[in-house]
Amino acid sequence: MAHYRAVSLMIITALLWSIAGVVTRHLDSAPGFEVTFWRSGFCALTLAITLTLIRGPVFWPRLVHSPRVIWISGICWSIMFTAFMVAITLTTVANVLIIMALGPLLTALFAYLFLHYRLPAVTWLAIGAAGLGIVRIFIHDGDITLSLAGTLVALAVPLATAANFTILQHVGLGKTKMVTPDNQLQNMEQAVLIGAIISTLVTLPLSWPFQASAHDLSLLSLLGVFQLAIPCILVVRLSRELSAPEISLLTQLEAIFGITWVWLWAGEHPSANTLSGGALVLGALATNELARIFRKRRARQKIHI
Repeated sequence: MAHYRAVSLMIITALLWSIAGVVTRHLDSAPGFEVTFWRSGFCALTLAITLTLIRGPVFWPRLVHSPRVIWISGICWSIMFTAFMVAITLTTVANVLIIMALGPLLTALFAYLFLHYRLPAVTWLAIGAAGLGIVRIFIHDGDITLSLAGTLVALAVPLATAANFTILQHVGLGKTKMVTPDNQLQNMEQAVLIGAIISTLVTLPLSWPFQASAHDLSLLSLLGVFQLAIPCILVVRLSRELSAPEISLLTQLEAIFGITWVWLWAGEHPSANTLSGGALVLGALATNELARIFRKRRARQKIHI
């Protein structure tokens, strides 16, 4: 795949992810856990049908007997799916998306702690700047109770994302047993399905009795297919084409797209503190990722010299 095409698909992926907030704001009556149940359920159904058609009935026995690392990755996906939708019912979409933007920095920190990667000084500075940005977001009107609850739930998303990426890096380094290297991409797709199934089962008892209207179900099916299943599989595919710094940088577009959607079509105006704090977080992330890309290029140039 040409590089420009991979970048374009990654931008489309961020765009698809970003519609969750604005679509959720147009639901009639479905509460938070039921929203999560239906979204994860429609995602699981889409992936189950698609993967069964592609690989045949033998897919299911192989799914059950997937390596342990795939099940752990699936649990991480389930936390990401569940915590996000619950969080946007507790605080603003802007706050949730900005909290999620911590994912790349937390991934770098996890890699340092668990994979013994050395972090450059610019990454530590970026972590500090992002932390200051998060603090600034919640200095708003003297009332942070609701935002604090939403923040704690939203924080589970970048934490699970960081854990998931660290696990995948662990697998990529050959430190755990997989079926074969050729099946790695297939296993990653299985983990997405496992995550959607776990999220659906966990939120089922919390969603009963169902309150979603027909209008709600149509919107939630849209989220399950186009906001969850398709972009997650795209990321799995694009991980072969783009470097980790590029993917990390491009995924931050989700925050920009998401805040724009709810501003234009949901009447949710971000506060000055949200915008300034978010700018500080995103600026820290962009600086960190661009510095990584620059270091890689310099290293390659030295090799050629």
